[in-house]
Amino acid sequence: MAGDPGRTSAYITPEGARALQAELEHLWRVERPEVTRQVSDAAALGDRSENAEYIYGKKRLREIDRRLRYLQKRLDEVQVVHRREPKPDRVYFGAWVDLEESDGSEPRVRIVGPDEIAPERGWISIDSPVARALLGKRAGDEVRASTPEGERELAIAAVHYEPPEGSPGRQGSER
Repeated sequence: MAGDPGRTSAYITPEGARALQAELEHLWRVERPEVTRQVSDAAALGDRSENAEYIYGKKRLREIDRRLRYLQKRLDEVQVVHRREPKPDRVYFGAWVDLEESDGSEPRVRIVGPDEIAPERGWISIDSPVARALLGKRAGDEVRASTPEGERELAIAAVHYEPPEGSPGRQGSER
């Protein structure tokens, strides 16, 4: 998979796998039955060709079914990464990494699977240029990453495999 530029890694954290499974169950048990009921109610009103509720409901049902198929397929494909790496001082999948950028900013990123990306939380895909540059490195190392915004120079300040203090998810669920 990693060699095919059109494909993404199949790795996922346990939290990410639980989130995908929860979304699948919610769509199947809550949203789909509700939309099916709405479509049925709208169909009972008569002429379907000009019935906006019926047309929108059918469209929404197709979107839900498409997402359900994707989630079922993706959950079969992904590999949940449970273990900690044998070298906890190095950056591997699932790590939180405290960085120092050349502009003085100090972002914290977590390397996750492509299904878990959350820029607002600092969660980046293992397939991203920054994550690729960080993999295998340790605190004190400096790396360069070519990103769409340009070349970034980063210094690794710390590597964590448990949510660091102040990270989202420290007290409870990761997602």
